[in-house]
Amino acid sequence: MQYLKNKILNFYLLIALAAFFLDRLVKIYVIKKTEEIGTSEIFFSNYLNIQLVWNEGIAFGLLAINESNFYNSITFLISIVIIILIYFAYKSKRFEKISYVLIIGGALGNLFDRIYYNAVPDFIDLHVNNFHWFIFNIADMFISVGILCLIFVEIFFKKEI
Repeated sequence: MQYLKNKILNFYLLIALAAFFLDRLVKIYVIKKTEEIGTSEIFFSNYLNIQLVWNEGIAFGLLAINESNFYNSITFLISIVIIILIYFAYKSKRFEKISYVLIIGGALGNLFDRIYYNAVPDFIDLHVNNFHWFIFNIADMFISVGILCLIFVEIFFKKEI
């Protein structure tokens, strides 16, 4: 029985690591490509641009303040949130667990960047005409999908008290 539990736990760990490494690989590719071509603008189309920007804030560039103590405090707070998410993932079941694991994988990717680069590389720019959504990255996509899945579980699968 313990063997089966460990195997299942390893499966969820693999999902988080896959999200983390996919995010890392794409970010490394985009960073190297911008260095290679000498500009942050890599690809442009009618609806999608790949353009590297460095986000020193949190989600969508919020709280981007050029103050190292504040930056370090936010980074520490993000680390604490990830630890709490790991606890929730451990205690949750199936689909909810996968949702938490996706969030953790993405959050670890962005946390790594905050520590290594002192900023998070964002590069996916979706737009229609002159309306541009916030520029984001692969880790943000994992976090967003995980959150949407948790909302879905909460709305459709939680029993009312």
